[in-house]
Amino acid sequence: MRVFIAIDFPDEVIKEIALAQELLGKRKFTGKITELENLHLTLKFLGEIDEKKIEKVRGLLREIKFNEMQLKLGDIGLFNYNRNPRIVWVKVQGKALYELQKKIDIALKGIFPEEERFMGHLTIARIKYVMDKKGFSDSISSIHIKPLEFKCKSFKLMRSDLKPLGPVYSVLEEFSSDENS
Repeated sequence: MRVFIAIDFPDEVIKEIALAQELLGKRKFTGKITELENLHLTLKFLGEIDEKKIEKVRGLLREIKFNEMQLKLGDIGLFNYNRNPRIVWVKVQGKALYELQKKIDIALKGIFPEEERFMGHLTIARIKYVMDKKGFSDSISSIHIKPLEFKCKSFKLMRSDLKPLGPVYSVLEEFSSDENS
């Protein structure tokens, strides 16, 4: 089963991202805007793993202690591959996010490699082709994201089933912050 660890977002954040995606949709590109119900921030991608390993991962993730996180939307940006735009993302800021990701890495050490360069972001579109790369890049930087602050009280172990119309995500287990925080 294809599995990853992620956080999701409150409605106010989803609405802000929807506005950005609407503006993005007016740009000329071939690709796909992320469905609102699929918006998430991946803390760690585990890939294809079997049920036995999933049970081990669940047990290790249950041991992670963390407090409710105060996070904030940041700037919009692009990941390029061979100078071609590939991913449009929105940065998610918050020291606690990076601390949680590190705790996950430590908990799963020996089973999965540590993240080499984690950047808290949510993917809002995947780009296949853009004719005017410079113009597209400039237009992306003109989209302004409200720096909304929001709380995050949990992370999730997620399953991803790849379907012809795109991935379908389902929650395998949710892990909540310490109630004593």
